[in-house]
Amino acid sequence: MDRMLPGREYEYATLMNMLHVSVSKHLLDAHFTLVWANEFYYDLIGYGKDEYEAIFHNQCDTYYTNPALGFHDEEEWNKMGAVVMKAIAEGKPGYNRTARMRRRDGSYIWVQMTATFVDEYIDGCQVSYTVMTDVTETMQQQIDQSVTYDNLPGFVAKFRVAPGPQFALLDANERFNEFFGSAPESGCGGESLFQENLRRNADVLGGFRSQFSAGEPVHFVLRAVDRHGQDAWLQVNAACTDRQSGEPVYLAIFIDITNETELRQMREALERQARELKDALSLAERANRAKSDFLSHMSHDIRTPMNAIVGMTDIAKVHLDDPDKVLDCLNKITLSSRHLLGLINDVLDMSKIENGNIMINTAPVSLPELLENVVTIIQPNIKVNCQEFSVRLHGIRHERFRSDALRLRQILINLLSNASKFTPAGGSVRMDIEERSGMDGSAAELRIVISDTGIGMSTAYLAHIFEPFSREQDSRVDKTEGSGLGMAITRRLVELLGGSIEVDSRVGEGSTFTVILPMQIDDTPSQPYHFPDLHILVVDDGAVTREYMDNALRDIGLNADCADSGAGAVAMARAAHLAGRDYDAVILDWKMPGMDGLQTARLLREQVDGALPILIMSAYDWSEIEAPARSAGISGFLQKPIFRSTLCYGIQKFVLGRAAVKQETPTYHFSGKRLLLVEDNELNREIALEILQETGAQVDTANNGAQGVERFQGSPAGYYDLILMDIQMPVMDGLTAARTIRALPKADAASVPIVAMTADAFAEDVAAAKQAGMDDHIAKPIDVAQLYRLMEGYLQ
Repeated sequence: MDRMLPGREYEYATLMNMLHVSVSKHLLDAHFTLVWANEFYYDLIGYGKDEYEAIFHNQCDTYYTNPALGFHDEEEWNKMGAVVMKAIAEGKPGYNRTARMRRRDGSYIWVQMTATFVDEYIDGCQVSYTVMTDVTETMQQQIDQSVTYDNLPGFVAKFRVAPGPQFALLDANERFNEFFGSAPESGCGGESLFQENLRRNADVLGGFRSQFSAGEPVHFVLRAVDRHGQDAWLQVNAACTDRQSGEPVYLAIFIDITNETELRQMREALERQARELKDALSLAERANRAKSDFLSHMSHDIRTPMNAIVGMTDIAKVHLDDPDKVLDCLNKITLSSRHLLGLINDVLDMSKIENGNIMINTAPVSLPELLENVVTIIQPNIKVNCQEFSVRLHGIRHERFRSDALRLRQILINLLSNASKFTPAGGSVRMDIEERSGMDGSAAELRIVISDTGIGMSTAYLAHIFEPFSREQDSRVDKTEGSGLGMAITRRLVELLGGSIEVDSRVGEGSTFTVILPMQIDDTPSQPYHFPDLHILVVDDGAVTREYMDNALRDIGLNADCADSGAGAVAMARAAHLAGRDYDAVILDWKMPGMDGLQTARLLREQVDGALPILIMSAYDWSEIEAPARSAGISGFLQKPIFRSTLCYGIQKFVLGRAAVKQETPTYHFSGKRLLLVEDNELNREIALEILQETGAQVDTANNGAQGVERFQGSPAGYYDLILMDIQMPVMDGLTAARTIRALPKADAASVPIVAMTADAFAEDVAAAKQAGMDDHIAKPIDVAQLYRLMEGYLQ
């Protein structure tokens, strides 16, 4: 039965189906009850979802052992149960197993099972997620092609064993035929020489009747006569490789041990081929484990920004009467959505991941926005783990650079998530960011240090930390979530950005990761700020933060004093008040020893000035303390890390009472321009129409490619200034529509700009659009600013 919820879980299920491997969720009960599975699970076994539930009631043991349906795989089921119980008893996070599994039609396939036990319980039973990959072809090649036929130094044959036992020869190599004769050749009374030799050894074969029936490996010696009448002793090694109509199919190697020299040569050759087979199986297992681990890692990475999106949505709902708060939540949702979209693009474009062909997209990056997004995403982990979190800036002179914002976020989120994951409750996680001068004025270097007070790592493990699938073999981390891919991916991303990463760690003392990244400075002019002569009091127990805030305030033309505690701040503010030199504002850290920011604010209100603007700064979420902060008289909140623009914004809004915006957004006016929007999805058409009409342009719409061609063909030459075309549409797709327009005998058919606006977002999709005659391509979900910039290029 499908117990998963609709909504976001539906999107998750859709993503699981796109991965083209079987993904299923089970209870760790006596039946290994199926809770949920994607389409590929049912494709593997050959039953539909409803049929599987009706016949087997989602009980896997019933599927394996159902005599009414002719299923007698008790031994295989018992083996799997033993593997699961052993993994649970040893406290392992899951298990890996290669096994045979029966399909509906009675045939067998080989599957690689990789299961992960998770901290989720349904009706008191723990939950396990299982990834199954069909490795039948690989196993058959390894078993058949690597062990059979003419490249082996022995007689090789494949036969089906019926009760008795009776042997039906299915295939054989040339050496077998040279010894026993080919099928048409016969021995006594038309009986083949092979069957005659089996009859002569009936007593030996009868002793292995039960093993043959159960499909177990067998080893014995026969005395045989070849087709020339010569006697020979043959050593037989046979293993069951398949079943046909319920009867085991064996692959057998007959080694002539009459001559010991030949036997030794055969043994050496077989040992060599056994090593090769073992290596091939190891490669196959690593490949399947890589897919499973990748799925686990991406599930974690996708849920991290999704958590921020859900959280910010809930916060916005309870602050509908506070437009500034709602706008802040929407901005954070937008940033997290873009990060999530980038991750999903990587998941869907499997060729990128499997080939390591990840591309860097260089674009303007706002460091304050980037870090605000990272802090927002990482805050829930910090809160759940009851940890201290701080972000400190050193010598930051520029706030805008050119780099790949998605990859930068991935690097920081991976490192911060790991730091939080391996740090116990009450520990601390800290991020320090320093700007260093580059070789010339257009470049800089960011030095990012992420340190924690966690469990640390051994010297031996540090040598392998950046290798894929590395995990510390330590009881402290065996049950910690993670695929072992995070650090390998992080190093790869750092290298793609032209940087370096180092780690220093000691067991029990925590870890420190240092990332150095070259950055191109964005020369976009920053917004000028002009302030009157203000005197600000900064209160923070950290000397580094106090020094940074003092320099930042002075850089924007303000006077600053600093206090290292709440009590010291109250004393300084009281003294200034008595001297008639009141501070114009106080900026307080939230978490300080002795007297925290809220207690300090109350005393300042009571003992100094009830109207004094007081701002609180913190790397934690404002929603956690907003209610008590308001009651304590806090005027506003500043998100750490504090950049110069953050300070200017806060002082303008909360101290001077001016309407302030963090960043000027360019406006676009396309009045007098006519656009043709071709989009079949009603909701997407409504969204795009609203966005386009905001620019003042006149917009006509079409519901499919054929209608779009008709609208264009029926308009005067030059009527439309731009066509925005979806790709996947009924009646006529966008590519066909573009080619049709370009071929029309109309004056502007070859010149009217056509832009693909589609969810087909990969490099091959862009190339296909260009080949169809389109001028440009923009991916859904639409980045409005990017769309407007693109339109401006064609309309002005």
